[in-house]
Amino acid sequence: MNIKKALVTTLGTVAVVGAGIFATNETANADSNVTVKQGDSVWSLANKYDSSVSAIEKANSLSNSSLIYVGQTLNVPNSTQAATTSSASVSTKSYNQTSQATTNKTQSSSTTASTGVSGSDASAKAWIANKESGGSYSATNGQYIGKYQLSSSYLNGDYSAANQEKVANSYVASRYGSWTAAQAFWQANGWY
Repeated sequence: MNIKKALVTTLGTVAVVGAGIFATNETANADSNVTVKQGDSVWSLANKYDSSVSAIEKANSLSNSSLIYVGQTLNVPNSTQAATTSSASVSTKSYNQTSQATTNKTQSSSTTASTGVSGSDASAKAWIANKESGGSYSATNGQYIGKYQLSSSYLNGDYSAANQEKVANSYVASRYGSWTAAQAFWQANGWY
Protein backbone atom coordinates (compact mmCIF):
# COMPACT_ATOMS: atom_id res chain seq x y z
CA MET A 1 0.00 0.00 0.00
CA ASN A 2 2.82 2.43 0.80
CA ILE A 3 4.47 1.66 -2.54
CA LYS A 4 1.22 2.51 -4.35
CA LYS A 5 0.96 5.80 -2.48
CA ALA A 6 4.61 6.65 -3.25
CA LEU A 7 4.09 5.79 -6.91
CA VAL A 8 0.96 7.95 -7.19
CA THR A 9 2.72 10.84 -5.41
CA THR A 10 5.77 10.52 -7.70
CA LEU A 11 3.64 10.35 -10.84
CA GLY A 12 1.64 13.35 -9.67
CA THR A 13 4.86 15.32 -9.11
CA VAL A 14 6.15 14.35 -12.56
CA ALA A 15 2.86 15.43 -14.12
CA VAL A 16 2.98 18.81 -12.35
CA VAL A 17 6.61 19.39 -13.35
CA GLY A 18 5.84 18.33 -16.92
CA ALA A 19 2.87 20.70 -17.06
CA GLY A 20 5.09 23.50 -15.75
CA ILE A 21 7.64 22.89 -18.49
CA PHE A 22 4.87 22.81 -21.09
CA ALA A 23 3.35 26.03 -19.75
CA THR A 24 6.76 27.70 -19.72
CA ASN A 25 7.33 26.68 -23.32
CA GLU A 26 3.96 28.08 -24.35
CA THR A 27 4.64 31.36 -22.56
CA ALA A 28 7.93 31.78 -24.44
CA ASN A 29 6.07 31.53 -27.73
CA ALA A 30 3.19 33.83 -26.79
CA ASP A 31 2.26 36.89 -28.80
CA SER A 32 3.97 40.12 -27.87
CA ASN A 33 2.19 43.43 -27.42
CA VAL A 34 4.76 45.98 -28.52
CA THR A 35 4.62 49.76 -28.17
CA VAL A 36 6.05 51.38 -31.30
CA LYS A 37 9.15 53.48 -30.63
CA GLN A 38 11.02 56.02 -32.75
CA GLY A 39 12.76 54.13 -35.57
CA ASP A 40 10.47 51.07 -35.50
CA SER A 41 8.82 49.72 -38.62
CA VAL A 42 6.58 46.69 -39.10
CA TRP A 43 9.44 45.02 -40.95
CA SER A 44 11.94 45.66 -38.11
CA LEU A 45 9.44 44.45 -35.48
CA ALA A 46 8.79 41.29 -37.51
CA ASN A 47 12.51 40.58 -37.61
CA LYS A 48 13.07 41.44 -33.94
CA TYR A 49 10.24 39.22 -32.68
CA ASP A 50 10.70 36.42 -35.24
CA SER A 51 7.36 37.10 -36.91
CA SER A 52 6.33 38.28 -40.39
CA VAL A 53 5.04 41.53 -41.82
CA SER A 54 1.88 39.84 -43.10
CA ALA A 55 1.18 38.26 -39.69
CA ILE A 56 1.52 41.65 -37.95
CA GLU A 57 -0.66 43.31 -40.61
CA LYS A 58 -3.35 40.65 -40.15
CA ALA A 59 -3.20 40.65 -36.32
CA ASN A 60 -3.62 44.44 -36.20
CA SER A 61 -5.89 44.93 -39.25
CA LEU A 62 -3.31 47.24 -40.84
CA SER A 63 -4.27 48.26 -44.36
CA ASN A 64 -0.90 50.01 -44.83
CA SER A 65 1.95 48.59 -42.76
CA SER A 66 4.06 51.63 -43.62
CA LEU A 67 1.79 53.81 -41.49
CA ILE A 68 2.51 53.05 -37.85
CA TYR A 69 2.95 55.66 -35.16
CA VAL A 70 5.17 56.15 -32.13
CA GLY A 71 3.20 55.10 -29.04
CA GLN A 72 0.92 52.76 -31.00
CA THR A 73 0.56 49.26 -29.49
CA LEU A 74 0.85 46.39 -31.96
CA ASN A 75 0.15 42.70 -31.43
CA VAL A 76 3.16 40.81 -32.83
CA PRO A 77 2.29 37.12 -33.36
CA ASN A 78 4.94 34.54 -32.51
CA SER A 79 6.73 32.66 -35.28
CA THR A 80 4.38 29.67 -34.97
CA GLN A 81 1.29 31.83 -35.52
CA ALA A 82 3.09 33.92 -38.11
CA ALA A 83 3.82 30.77 -40.08
CA THR A 84 0.16 29.83 -40.13
CA THR A 85 -0.99 33.32 -41.10
CA SER A 86 1.75 33.96 -43.64
CA SER A 87 0.67 33.57 -47.23
CA ALA A 88 3.78 31.46 -47.90
CA SER A 89 3.40 29.58 -44.57
CA VAL A 90 7.06 30.26 -43.88
CA SER A 91 8.10 32.89 -41.36
CA THR A 92 11.75 32.87 -40.43
CA LYS A 93 14.10 35.81 -40.34
CA SER A 94 16.20 34.49 -43.19
CA TYR A 95 13.13 34.04 -45.39
CA ASN A 96 11.90 37.57 -44.64
CA GLN A 97 15.33 39.05 -45.35
CA THR A 98 15.74 37.07 -48.57
CA SER A 99 12.23 37.97 -49.69
CA GLN A 100 12.76 41.64 -48.86
CA ALA A 101 16.13 41.69 -50.66
CA THR A 102 14.54 40.12 -53.75
CA THR A 103 11.74 42.69 -53.68
CA ASN A 104 14.23 45.52 -53.37
CA LYS A 105 16.40 44.18 -56.20
CA THR A 106 13.32 44.03 -58.39
CA GLN A 107 12.32 47.57 -57.43
CA SER A 108 15.90 48.79 -57.82
CA SER A 109 16.35 47.28 -61.27
CA SER A 110 13.04 48.65 -62.47
CA THR A 111 13.85 52.17 -61.26
CA THR A 112 17.59 52.37 -61.99
CA ALA A 113 17.11 55.25 -64.43
CA SER A 114 15.07 57.28 -61.94
CA THR A 115 17.48 56.74 -59.02
CA GLY A 116 20.21 58.77 -60.70
CA VAL A 117 23.05 56.42 -59.70
CA SER A 118 24.62 53.26 -61.06
CA GLY A 119 27.11 50.55 -60.19
CA SER A 120 28.24 50.20 -56.59
CA ASP A 121 26.44 53.43 -55.63
CA ALA A 122 23.15 51.97 -56.92
CA SER A 123 23.75 48.84 -54.86
CA ALA A 124 24.58 50.91 -51.75
CA LYS A 125 21.52 53.09 -52.32
CA ALA A 126 19.25 50.04 -52.59
CA TRP A 127 20.83 48.58 -49.44
CA ILE A 128 20.17 51.78 -47.47
CA ALA A 129 16.58 51.96 -48.77
CA ASN A 130 16.03 48.37 -47.63
CA LYS A 131 17.40 49.09 -44.16
CA GLU A 132 15.52 52.37 -43.76
CA SER A 133 12.07 51.51 -45.09
CA GLY A 134 12.05 48.11 -46.74
CA GLY A 135 12.10 50.02 -50.05
CA SER A 136 8.71 51.70 -49.54
CA TYR A 137 8.15 55.27 -50.73
CA SER A 138 5.16 55.52 -48.36
CA ALA A 139 6.96 54.43 -45.15
CA THR A 140 6.63 56.92 -42.28
CA ASN A 141 8.07 57.02 -38.80
CA GLY A 142 7.45 60.21 -36.89
CA GLN A 143 9.15 63.03 -38.80
CA TYR A 144 10.96 60.64 -41.19
CA ILE A 145 9.24 59.86 -44.44
CA GLY A 146 9.67 57.66 -47.49
CA LYS A 147 12.07 55.20 -48.97
CA TYR A 148 15.17 56.86 -47.50
CA GLN A 149 13.51 58.01 -44.24
CA LEU A 150 14.34 61.66 -44.81
CA SER A 151 13.13 64.42 -42.52
CA SER A 152 9.91 65.99 -43.77
CA SER A 153 11.72 69.33 -43.80
CA TYR A 154 14.11 68.03 -46.47
CA LEU A 155 11.22 66.94 -48.69
CA ASN A 156 9.37 70.28 -48.37
CA GLY A 157 5.95 68.64 -48.50
CA ASP A 158 6.61 66.85 -51.83
CA TYR A 159 6.60 63.15 -50.98
CA SER A 160 6.58 61.91 -54.58
CA ALA A 161 8.97 59.13 -55.54
CA ALA A 162 10.83 61.41 -57.94
CA ASN A 163 11.38 64.07 -55.25
CA GLN A 164 12.46 61.46 -52.70
CA GLU A 165 15.08 60.17 -55.14
CA LYS A 166 16.30 63.67 -55.99
CA VAL A 167 16.49 64.86 -52.37
CA ALA A 168 18.15 61.62 -51.19
CA ASN A 169 20.83 61.95 -53.89
CA SER A 170 21.42 65.59 -52.95
CA TYR A 171 21.58 64.80 -49.22
CA VAL A 172 24.03 61.93 -49.67
CA ALA A 173 26.22 63.87 -52.11
CA SER A 174 26.51 66.85 -49.75
CA ARG A 175 27.02 64.80 -46.56
CA TYR A 176 28.99 61.72 -47.68
CA GLY A 177 30.05 62.28 -51.29
CA SER A 178 28.67 58.93 -52.46
CA TRP A 179 26.10 56.27 -51.60
CA THR A 180 28.93 53.81 -50.98
CA ALA A 181 30.37 56.12 -48.29
CA ALA A 182 26.86 56.60 -46.84
CA GLN A 183 26.45 52.82 -46.62
CA ALA A 184 29.79 52.47 -44.82
CA PHE A 185 28.68 55.15 -42.34
CA TRP A 186 25.32 53.38 -41.86
CA GLN A 187 27.06 50.07 -41.19
CA ALA A 188 29.30 51.70 -38.58
CA ASN A 189 26.56 53.77 -36.87
CA GLY A 190 23.16 52.22 -37.68
CA TRP A 191 21.93 55.35 -39.49
CA TYR A 192 23.05 57.70 -42.24
